[in-house]
Amino acid sequence: MDVQRAQEISFSPVMANVSHNGKSIYIEHVDQQSGMATIHPLDEPNMKQNVAVTSLIEQ
Repeated sequence: MDVQRAQEISFSPVMANVSHNGKSIYIEHVDQQSGMATIHPLDEPNMKQNVAVTSLIEQ
């Protein structure tokens, strides 16, 4: 996924189907400068992590 699309998803009120390492995730924030996103698994909102936007897959 590219940074622009990840940012669109994070701002959208409509939930998009996005995964990281095969697990469904929610994108909390995207840092355009670094190309990193703060995400958490849908079933574990307290398990936040920063990952490269390029590792995210939109289904």
